[in-house]
Amino acid sequence: MPTSERRTWAYFLAAALVWGASFLFMKVGLEGLSPTQVATARVVLGALALGVVMAVQRRAWPRDRRTWGHLAVLGVVLCVLPFLAFSWAGQHLASGLSSILNATTPLMTALAAGLLLPTERLAARQRLGLLVGGVGVVVIVGPWTYLGEGALAAPLPAVLACLGATACYGVGLTYLRRFVGPLGLPAETIAAGQVAVAAVVMLLAAPVVARGPVDLDWAVVGSMVALGALGTGAAYVWNTRVVQAWGAQRASTVTYLTPVVGVVLGMLVLGERLHWYEPVGGVLVVLGILVAQQVRGSNEPIAPVPAAVAPAVDAPPAAPLGARAQASDLDLDTRSN
Repeated sequence: MPTSERRTWAYFLAAALVWGASFLFMKVGLEGLSPTQVATARVVLGALALGVVMAVQRRAWPRDRRTWGHLAVLGVVLCVLPFLAFSWAGQHLASGLSSILNATTPLMTALAAGLLLPTERLAARQRLGLLVGGVGVVVIVGPWTYLGEGALAAPLPAVLACLGATACYGVGLTYLRRFVGPLGLPAETIAAGQVAVAAVVMLLAAPVVARGPVDLDWAVVGSMVALGALGTGAAYVWNTRVVQAWGAQRASTVTYLTPVVGVVLGMLVLGERLHWYEPVGGVLVVLGILVAQQVRGSNEPIAPVPAAVAPAVDAPPAAPLGARAQASDLDLDTRSN
């Protein structure tokens, strides 16, 4: 295997590991911080890391208000809201279960694109994929457990918070394609701009929403650094390099590894126990994505994330459903987890 290919595989696996571990990092962070403090630390450290990337690569920051307005929308929808939702849900859900629910992002993106973009009509196969994925979500939730032994059931509000977060990713990625993609900005600029806005929003709100006791130890601090600096900074750069080497479609397969990493780390590190129906539902979600992913006449996948994060740290977004150009794919790979 050529050295360049080995290096690309290393970037791919490193990104999958960091994004898959993001829910573990959140869970550990919540041992010493409140959910809003975790979200604030995440975006601030992510903004600092991406600022370093901008400086090293000598990328120019946007100068016009219109561009910053669009980046502000992305910062709120792709970072602030989902990060707060996942952090709050992390108090009540196993990290592995949160990572499985995060895998619904591609389905949410397909649905949002079909509803909000006139040119992105859902084909029959895509609708079937959404149906299969929806069944998978129902299986993950395990509604029968609420009728029987309620102690086995995951708290429904926390599950809905995770699904609300992935819905934000879907709407945000659709907005990204519709309004930000045509601006022709470098991927680094889109990522750094929206995370910087998110950091400013959270810092301004922190005196009101992020008050409370702080109990820091090396595990909490290390988890926050990994969640922000690695997950939103380094892993984003790694994913961009994978996209450049392999293309967006092959690179997007990292989405299928991150829930596996999240579940395994939750069980090994935190001693979490999943119920049989949670991974089964996760498999159905991935199956729904695969069914919807290939459409006759198109080789482009629907948009798997994250978690980066947009740049969510939870997973990398690829092009939204029906994207027509590789250039658009690269722009959209700035984000999830």
